[in-house]
Amino acid sequence: MFRPRAQIRPRSYPPLLFHPLGGCGEIGMNLSLYGYDGNWIGVDCGMMIRQDLPDQPLQIPDIEHLATNAMVPSAVFITHGHEDHLGALAWIWPRWNCPVYATPFAIEMLRSKFLEQGLRTDALKPIQPGACVAIGSFEVTFLPVTHSIPESCALSIITPRHRILHTGDWKLDERPLIGAPLSAAQFKALAPVDLVVADSTNADVEGHSRSETEAASALEAVIENCRGRVIVSCFASNIARIKALGKIAEHTGRRVALLGRSMERMVAIALQLGYLDDFPPRVPGHDLGYLLPEEVLIIATGSQGEPRSALSRMAQGRHSAVDLQPQDDVIFSARAIPGNERLIGRLKAGFKRIGVNIHDEHTDPALHASGHPAREELRQLYAWLQPKMLLPVHGEATHQEAHRELATALGIHVPQLVKNGNVLALESETLVMKDQHHLRPQLIASRMRPGERASPVSARQHAMTLSLALNVLPTETGWTRIGRLLWDSEVALPLDEEALADWLDDRIDMIPAETLLQLRQQLFGPLREWLHERLPTLPEIHLQLMPADPQPEYEVRSVSSR
Repeated sequence: MFRPRAQIRPRSYPPLLFHPLGGCGEIGMNLSLYGYDGNWIGVDCGMMIRQDLPDQPLQIPDIEHLATNAMVPSAVFITHGHEDHLGALAWIWPRWNCPVYATPFAIEMLRSKFLEQGLRTDALKPIQPGACVAIGSFEVTFLPVTHSIPESCALSIITPRHRILHTGDWKLDERPLIGAPLSAAQFKALAPVDLVVADSTNADVEGHSRSETEAASALEAVIENCRGRVIVSCFASNIARIKALGKIAEHTGRRVALLGRSMERMVAIALQLGYLDDFPPRVPGHDLGYLLPEEVLIIATGSQGEPRSALSRMAQGRHSAVDLQPQDDVIFSARAIPGNERLIGRLKAGFKRIGVNIHDEHTDPALHASGHPAREELRQLYAWLQPKMLLPVHGEATHQEAHRELATALGIHVPQLVKNGNVLALESETLVMKDQHHLRPQLIASRMRPGERASPVSARQHAMTLSLALNVLPTETGWTRIGRLLWDSEVALPLDEEALADWLDDRIDMIPAETLLQLRQQLFGPLREWLHERLPTLPEIHLQLMPADPQPEYEVRSVSSR
């Protein structure tokens, strides 16, 4: 009797799930989740600063749906220390309470953030580049790459069925100023990979990104010809650029000063970890006035036009340590992040009013080196990895589309242009859409400064007065404050002058008044409310607005007749 042969069914494996909550179709707020067989891990947890909104709140990813869908990660892996990759974790981690793996530089940044929020830090696990961590169904290896911050890593993510490379932020730099060049061998050893989840920031830029060594040479060439003070603005996390500026200061006979809290914090971490052992002694900001202008090199925050940054205060003549003069030079050694163009333009207009010399990518493109790969570098990486599929992330839609076009020309399959909230499944040699979650990122108000709420005053001070005098200048869109904030009171008020100045700057910039009278009418009420919230007793307020001499391009306007 004929008996049919036994049929052996192929073993079925669960799909690999990919769920981005930020960083797709935008630059900033990177957070990606990977799931396999019921286990989930997170890669990065970043935030963005919403400079298009009043008070510039922080925006962090929406994670509300994760618990109800059993998608809470059992561990988080941080690729590097930039705020758009770790800045949200201190707010989100209490919901997850899981271990966090990162290299020492990023761990020190996270440690300070956790302590500020009153969180325990024993969950922060420092990992050396090259190390491997096994979590549930995942094996994650930190692969060192070159970028604009020390100890950046790509992540090799391996499951029982899949080989993934999550690139993080990277570039090919044969002459980095900090760390070793990227090793081709470590990526060739991974080939072929099933999927690359890849940085798209410069996917629309042909050629090769500039080396940090080239940027340092261009900076030195410019600074050698400067005769007054030199102010260089770069990202505080670009420790290689800061190290180069320290050497340039020594070569050109200048003393270095750091302005900006984030700059000071980053340099302190870099000194602690040995990245700036040969950095020259720093001049305290309050001592800059004792030095001749030609002896000064200031490294400052604010290249993106942040209204509260050291650079913005200098541009408006209200920095307590520096009054710029027409013979001074300001160097922008950072690219403009998309969306910040208006703020940067306003910042440069402020410097033009003072008459200082401006050096930026328009006068010398070599003053900055991008930390992200251009198209030739992407081609090189994919030649090493031989990926079957590619998923463009970390970029706006135009960057993702350019990345897909490049990969397709190389014969690499790009099945999806992923968006935040998508849930994609890697199965049957392709990526398919499994679900879509509508995300509502959370806004967090900027943290109050120390001293903003102080001890109460006595009952005798009910009749106190507060006099404020502001110098304002008309602009193309309204008004802006310039110079020092002048205020006086009969008694000591528990008032944070810096917080008041920040609030005034933001509020005045928002008011579309055509005359000083209109400006005062629209400013007085909100000012009274702001003070009422912060003082035990509201003083009698005297507000005086004084017009500064207008520049030709900003003529004082009068109300048009109707």
